[in-house]
Amino acid sequence: MANSTRNVFISHIHEDDAGLGDLKNLLKKNGMDIRDGSVNSEKPNNATSPEYIKSQILAPKIDWASTMIVYITPETKDSDWVNWEIERAFQKDKTIVGVWEQGSNGCDIPEALEKYGDAVVGWNGGHIIDAVNGDYQGFNNPDGTPCEPQPIKRHACS
Repeated sequence: MANSTRNVFISHIHEDDAGLGDLKNLLKKNGMDIRDGSVNSEKPNNATSPEYIKSQILAPKIDWASTMIVYITPETKDSDWVNWEIERAFQKDKTIVGVWEQGSNGCDIPEALEKYGDAVVGWNGGHIIDAVNGDYQGFNNPDGTPCEPQPIKRHACS
C-alpha cells in the first residue's frame, strides 16, 4: 500500500481526545498520514456561540476535509455535535467512515452515521484506510464481522 496523505476531520466527543493519537498512529503505521482538521484539546475552540462554532469553526474544517472519520465510543451516539458534523459532511458529499475505538465491545452508533455513513470498521489500519479511500463500503462490528444489513444511502436526483 503506497503512502498517502489525506485531509480528514475526526468527529468525536472531547472526552475521547486521547484515542485520536492512537488512531492517527495506527493509520501512519499502515501507510497513511492524515492532516486532521478537527477541534480537540491540542487545537481547542474557545468560542461560546453554537451558531458561530458551527458556521465559522466546524463547517470550514469539514468542508476542507475529503473524509470524515467518526470515532465511535458509547457516548458518541448522544452527541448533538457529532450528529451535526456528520450531517454537514453528508451535505458536502464527503466520505463518512465510522471507526470503533480500540478494544470496543460495540455500542449504538450516532443516528446520522447510521443514516449517512459509507462504512463502519473495526480497529484495523488496513480496513480503515480502505474505507477512507472508498475501497470498502460496509458496516462491521468492532471485531470486523459484518453487521446486520444497513439501509442503502440515497442521493437526490438532479
